[in-house]
Amino acid sequence: MSSAHGRNRQTRGVENTEWRLRPPANLVGKRAILHWTLRAAIGWIVVVGAQGIHLLVDAGAPGWTKVAALVSLVVAVAHVVVMPRWRYAVHRWETSPTAVYTRSGWVNQEWRLAPVSRIQTVDTARGPLQQLLKLSTVTVTTASAAGPVKIENLDASLAARIADELTSTTQATPGDAT
Repeated sequence: MSSAHGRNRQTRGVENTEWRLRPPANLVGKRAILHWTLRAAIGWIVVVGAQGIHLLVDAGAPGWTKVAALVSLVVAVAHVVVMPRWRYAVHRWETSPTAVYTRSGWVNQEWRLAPVSRIQTVDTARGPLQQLLKLSTVTVTTASAAGPVKIENLDASLAARIADELTSTTQATPGDAT
């Protein structure tokens, strides 16, 4: 058998595995865009607002402070408009009887795979904005040094269902969860 044939055989085996490096199948909730937009806008309102107040109070402020405020405003608008849609395009999740698979981030993207046999806990959490938008985050804790796997901004009812399913699957899966 030639080495090229052996490589093709290995490649075929990798391509046929259930959890190859590929985008997970499911999108997060569509309201995630609004959640990320509001979170970014709140942060930028503080920064740009403080700069605006400074410029109003100190009419004789140096020119560079006006330029800095203008640059902050341009960056803020770009961040609030672009980031949420970019994150929505990136964030994916998938579960199966054997694993939880996620992709998250926007500039720095992270792919995570957690075997069900390693799951220690499954939790859901909802911050104030998530509660308002009926969204939730599912956190899957494993013994991994990389920390928990999070599926952010799912519809709250879907997040509860996933947490229940993962808990049932984990309890039925042999393994030591370490």
